[in-house]
Amino acid sequence: MDQSRSTGGIDRKALLAASVTVVLWASAFVSIRGSADWFGPGALALGRLLAGSVALGLILLIRRGGLPPRAAWPGILGSGILWFGVYMVVLNWGEHGVDAGTAAMVVNVGPMVIALLGGWLLKEGFPPMLLAGMAVSFAGAVVVGISQSDGGGSSLGGVLLCLLAAVAYGGGVVSQKPALRHASPLQVTTFGCMVGTVMCLPFSGQLVSQVSKAPVSATLNMLYLGVFPTAIAFSTWAYALARTTAGKMGATTYAVPALVVLISWATLGEVPGLLTLFGGALCLGGVAVSRMRGTRRAQVAAAVPEPAGMPDTAAPMTSLD
Repeated sequence: MDQSRSTGGIDRKALLAASVTVVLWASAFVSIRGSADWFGPGALALGRLLAGSVALGLILLIRRGGLPPRAAWPGILGSGILWFGVYMVVLNWGEHGVDAGTAAMVVNVGPMVIALLGGWLLKEGFPPMLLAGMAVSFAGAVVVGISQSDGGGSSLGGVLLCLLAAVAYGGGVVSQKPALRHASPLQVTTFGCMVGTVMCLPFSGQLVSQVSKAPVSATLNMLYLGVFPTAIAFSTWAYALARTTAGKMGATTYAVPALVVLISWATLGEVPGLLTLFGGALCLGGVAVSRMRGTRRAQVAAAVPEPAGMPDTAAPMTSLD
């Protein structure tokens, strides 16, 4: 039996990878503030994706990852277009028309889209504990959003763009899951990022013009976004997604709003109010609930002994390549 799994059936390596992802994605929301004033939505997305593609390409070459098999390409193209391409540009664009709190609330529709599409298209079903945890976390995200809202400075266009970003995010994740059956997490992430980069090439002129005027700190923030929240975090995400369901991974991202509050507190001195802290606690509590198994299901699983000598097939990949 794989020692990376606890007695509760939780894959510790996948849980660690997912934790790295949500921490780095939370840091991205803080880092974006240092770049958004200097780069347009498309230029920022292109710069981030270029940095991520270079970092991932170098790692792939060093590890001799090679090209993904043909069967993986539909999922890679789908995730590259929807998640790396559409999501990043549209979210940056939408945040120009809404405040941060409203954006957080609308984008957190994404994990629900993942759960619904995953249950329908990927046949993952709709586990009660997952749905209950997502409901609690979404309520927490709404509370955090309300506590950080500027009180009505959001445009309908901005809200619709953030909603489109959430749908693209959900569709990208569900597209990525089947690709991981045929290719490694590193391959899926690298070529998905490259597909997104190609989609954003029309913004190359804007990026060149703006990077020449931006301060070094803004450019460094953009590079950070490419290397850490993109190259590293998307790789650890794909690694974890290969070892669990899309619905559970989507629910895990509800920890991001709570971590954004904590990181902003620590790095920007933005002291959160009691309502914000309460919402963050709800987000984390909902993630914990979503990763529980139903009592009856857990008792049945515990009562069935594992056949001796059988290989562990629940964790098909043990490395990022």
